Amino acid sequence: MDLRRARRIAGGAAAIVLGVAASSVGVAILEDAIGVENASSLYLVTVAALAIAFGVPAAAASAVVAVGVYDYFFTHPVHTLTVSDPGEWLNLLLLLFVAVTVGQLAGLQRQRAEAAVARERESRALFEVTRALATRDSTGAALPGIAEALARAGAFDVVWFAAGSDEGDERPIGRSRPGALPATSRAYAVLHRPEAGGGHTWTSVRGPALDRGRAASGAGANAAAGTGGGAGISLYRVRMEEAGRPIGSLWAGRDRASGLPDAATTTLLRVAADLVAQALTHDRLEDQTRRAEVAQQSDSLKSALLESVSHDLRTPLASIRASAGTLMDPEVGLPPDEVRASAASIDREAQRLNRLVGNLLDLSRIEAGALRASSEALDLEDVVARSISLVEARAGLRRFEIVASEDSPALADPILLEEVVVNLLENAIRHTPEGSAIRITSSTGSEPSRVRLTVEDSGPGVPAEALPRIFDKFFRGGDGRRSSRTGMGIGLAVVRGFTEAMGGHVAARRSELGGLAIDLELRAAALPAGMEGRR
Repeated sequence: MDLRRARRIAGGAAAIVLGVAASSVGVAILEDAIGVENASSLYLVTVAALAIAFGVPAAAASAVVAVGVYDYFFTHPVHTLTVSDPGEWLNLLLLLFVAVTVGQLAGLQRQRAEAAVARERESRALFEVTRALATRDSTGAALPGIAEALARAGAFDVVWFAAGSDEGDERPIGRSRPGALPATSRAYAVLHRPEAGGGHTWTSVRGPALDRGRAASGAGANAAAGTGGGAGISLYRVRMEEAGRPIGSLWAGRDRASGLPDAATTTLLRVAADLVAQALTHDRLEDQTRRAEVAQQSDSLKSALLESVSHDLRTPLASIRASAGTLMDPEVGLPPDEVRASAASIDREAQRLNRLVGNLLDLSRIEAGALRASSEALDLEDVVARSISLVEARAGLRRFEIVASEDSPALADPILLEEVVVNLLENAIRHTPEGSAIRITSSTGSEPSRVRLTVEDSGPGVPAEALPRIFDKFFRGGDGRRSSRTGMGIGLAVVRGFTEAMGGHVAARRSELGGLAIDLELRAAALPAGMEGRR
């Protein structure tokens, strides 16, 4: 018998003695002092009160005691348990019957009220558990709140969740309150789930066995705990499973004198363990799905890179080999002008290869976070002029139009900014026909502290739905098919990376020339005093 049950029984016995004694005093006053012929019904008040406070057993016991006391002190002959008048026997039997009936009715009402309170407590706790899981960002973050709700509902000192395939490998992942967790190497009770039908059972492990080995949850569990077997148990474990495979446990601890959890608390722990197990399983499957998507995207990026590299590197290499083969053929006598043209072609294609490889290296630096930009005051017209000189050999008959609305020095890294402008110009050259115009405009940005550099062309442009994606690596506008006019899809990704490293911003829109316009905004550099407005 556990201490809590023993205290309850002792308290009930004391209440019976005191209640019957008080009622006997009242009966004596009513019958001897006032002259009431039969005041035995006063005992019914005590019986009903004990039924409400301690339940049906206490009410029945108090009814028997009350009949015996009334018979001994108030029924002739007094101070004996014999009754000479048959009518008195009838009165005593009726008193016993009515007292027991009233006690049972009051006790049943008390049990119903207790059951309603238990259901309400269980429902509130389950609501808190399901709400925490439904609104969670992650299951791990929701577990402390769930554990706290279970601790309140079940009157536990501490509740925690642990992940692992068995007890030895489990690690805490969420608890109701900070502090050291109780050691699980001592005795604890584990919840066993029935194979088919029947109630859930608690079994003691690693310590003194429960009386009769196994105790049923509910009233039977408390009875077994009260026999002495459960007195050493303070920890309770509910296994969490995924498709029959253990993935962790719900642990609860409280004063060992409290005994085993009742039926409502047992159900609450079991349901909470099942809900958390489902949430952890969902998180694991979601993580696996996310990893699979990342792996698939990685494979797609690798395929796109291989496709781009194989095409864009092979084309200039083929041109270089053809020109070099012509120059090396002793049977082909080329005039000096054609020799110089072939050498110039080799040089152009080599520069193209160098820029392709450079973009790949720059992209890897951007993704690795190893890019560091300096800040210098740069004249955008000078930067544009140098960039045009680097690409004009590949521009053919295309025209460059430079429009500068005012002096607009920018704070930027000279090397990175030049790479950005060259990439924008090459992108415009690649997507515009011969004889078309490429316009470069410098102006004040969206704020006075910003300057804007715009490169726009008169090519076919990009569909409106594709504009937000043109700065993604390996993205190519149009239908995505390779042609001599498409690149690897990394030039604009490098533009965005370099621009953001310099504290700027880049955006794409439809050009007034009919093609694509790319706006590059950078921090403005302050002009020296007296230089504002001068060119």
